[in-house]
Amino acid sequence: MDISRETVVVVLAVAALAPLLADFPSRVRVPIVVTEILAGIIVGPQVLDLAQPDAVLDTLSDFGLAFLFFMAGMEIEPETVRGRTAKLAGAGWLVSLILGMAFAAALYAGDVIGAPVLVGLALTTTALGALVPILRDADLTEHPFGRVVLATGAAGEFCPIVALSIVLAVASGEPWRTVLLIVFAVIVVGAGLLTTRARPARVVRLIEATMHSSGQLALRLALLLLGGLVAIAGSLGLDVVLGAFAAGFIIGLITRTPSARDFRVKLDAVGYGFLIPIFFITTGLGFDLDSLIDDPGSMLLVPFFALLFLLARGLPAYLLARAELPRRERTALGFMAASALPLVVAITEIATADGTLAEDDAAALVGAAMLSLLLFPLVGTALVRR
Repeated sequence: MDISRETVVVVLAVAALAPLLADFPSRVRVPIVVTEILAGIIVGPQVLDLAQPDAVLDTLSDFGLAFLFFMAGMEIEPETVRGRTAKLAGAGWLVSLILGMAFAAALYAGDVIGAPVLVGLALTTTALGALVPILRDADLTEHPFGRVVLATGAAGEFCPIVALSIVLAVASGEPWRTVLLIVFAVIVVGAGLLTTRARPARVVRLIEATMHSSGQLALRLALLLLGGLVAIAGSLGLDVVLGAFAAGFIIGLITRTPSARDFRVKLDAVGYGFLIPIFFITTGLGFDLDSLIDDPGSMLLVPFFALLFLLARGLPAYLLARAELPRRERTALGFMAASALPLVVAITEIATADGTLAEDDAAALVGAAMLSLLLFPLVGTALVRR
């Protein structure tokens, strides 16, 4: 059997076992995404060596990352991106940006890390895509707390993506490329208007007729929009997850009616049943565990970076939500907001590729993000359930 096929089979087996492992009787319910990452590390080349990242798996993982942000975008309601809650979420991210850059600058001055701008940006991220299934499994998406988490997470996911695109444009010596963000915004608005207002009778009829047949026109059109906006974002030199997030937001706008429930279930099946688990498991496969074990200093950086996530991202969210949530839920919000991973992985890959961030420091930062996603949502959901 080809190595790629063996790896894919192992990853699919891990994906199938992950829900069973996450549901194992325990006083502490581990989020399934954390189970997938840890299982990926265990079956990966640095522990059991049953599977290795390869071209096939990397491609599927890229699709999984895009779908993760697509599903996160679908959860954002129009009320979430406007009004008082949205303003507080945006203000909280700006405070996080100041704190994150200050912490990173101090570490850079102390010769602890490189790439201070990218590391500072990583400290401002929130793993909204990973939090959405956690909130849904805990029945918190419709809770006032869940809506504030979604708004805070949207700011912690969307704003760093935009900031990263600007940083990369400036670093490339072509700051004019930031104008492409405006071009992309115009394209997204145009695509949104087209999909929400243009309803040709034949297309509507075919969507309804093929919803439960092999045609699946609605699903195919959604995937076309996802692929199109991802491709456009990439061709403009922007982060492709920006296109995926925008596509999910547009699809979310037109599928908020009860009649679209079956369609959203199908998207859940494609995303959470296939592509998204592959992304998280592949993240575990590629995690550089050896560099942490071999360097005690890097190992110590893992809890230190996790603490910085709490201070840079969680503390501003806690302080600015004073009028929105009671104290216990604000504390839970702070932990949720400090949960990071997908963007941290992307940012560290960029920093290590250009040689500004050492591999062991990148592993420590990703390890801290994984630790944050393991512990912080557990604490947050426990506080809310009380």
